[in-house]
Amino acid sequence: MRAWGGERVSEAVESCAALLRTALDRDWAAVNAGRVEWSCHTTAFHIAEDLIAYAANLAGRAQDDYVPFEITLDEGTGNADLVHVIEATGALLAAAVRTAPREARGFHPYPFRSANREGFAAMGIAEILAHTHDIAEGLGLPYEPPAALPEFVLTQIFPHVQPGPDYWRTFLWATGRGELPGRAPVTEWRWHNNLVIPAARLTLQGITPAAARDLVAGGDGGFEWTEGGPFDGTREASSFLLKAYEGGVHRPEFGVFALVRREDGRAVGGMGFHGVPDEEGRTEIGYDLVESARGNGYATEALRALSQWALARDDVRTLFATIDRDNLPSQAVVTRAGFRKVSEDEEGLAYELGR
Repeated sequence: MRAWGGERVSEAVESCAALLRTALDRDWAAVNAGRVEWSCHTTAFHIAEDLIAYAANLAGRAQDDYVPFEITLDEGTGNADLVHVIEATGALLAAAVRTAPREARGFHPYPFRSANREGFAAMGIAEILAHTHDIAEGLGLPYEPPAALPEFVLTQIFPHVQPGPDYWRTFLWATGRGELPGRAPVTEWRWHNNLVIPAARLTLQGITPAAARDLVAGGDGGFEWTEGGPFDGTREASSFLLKAYEGGVHRPEFGVFALVRREDGRAVGGMGFHGVPDEEGRTEIGYDLVESARGNGYATEALRALSQWALARDDVRTLFATIDRDNLPSQAVVTRAGFRKVSEDEEGLAYELGR
């Protein structure tokens, strides 16, 4: 999977600047930007503020809050110069995304208090697309970005939103700026960066629909895999994730996670849920490891971390796993993680772990 987040940021900035340059002679301060309460001038400056803030948090590896600074415009800054400010701050975000290591993360509050480079790219593009649309609406101008941009945003940070007839209309609906047939209007919305669950030697990193699509197509999903990876089970689980996403029933916190070693940033396997909890709070866990990573206790460590995280939620009461009778290593993994055998038949053994 190509690390094209920085390229997409640049493309979004170009799309925004091209639209704004068609209206340099208009009074941006005198017109509200679409459905928002800001003027077109304030909204354009807000785009630049977001881009520089995201660049700073990613480049500076902010952990607990935004990097504490603000930018201001010189008095009398005109429309053309404001477009230049957007281009400059966009270039900084694109550079931060291109140069950030794959494991780099920075602070963002929604919803899990951090984002990786693809997440910051997607958030920056989302701000550009949404507010360029607002400005265009306020000025009475047509605007539609290249289709790859809203697709990137939706498959990276809107995993909970079912794809619609096209990505741009779906994005506008998901951000409260448009309508989709058969769907209620959106009045409140948040994007969702991928969830990362820490373990001692690993991190469990949520696989986005974009990464799942790449894995199903034979790619690496944007991860650097240890020798022999990814395993077939991870690709198969990614196909199930994609089906749930396309069906509008995917919940990213009950999706699939890549198991990534802290020491070298390489993925060694996949682990995740077969679906959301049922009415009794039961959900099934499955996992696999690349053959070259087996025998090091990674699966046990990851299963303990994921189980602890899941059972701390109000909607989960019981975890279970079904294992083939002849898969002795996997039986040992669930046993070491605290699961107990509750039944067996010709097809396999069932293990459970409750609160």
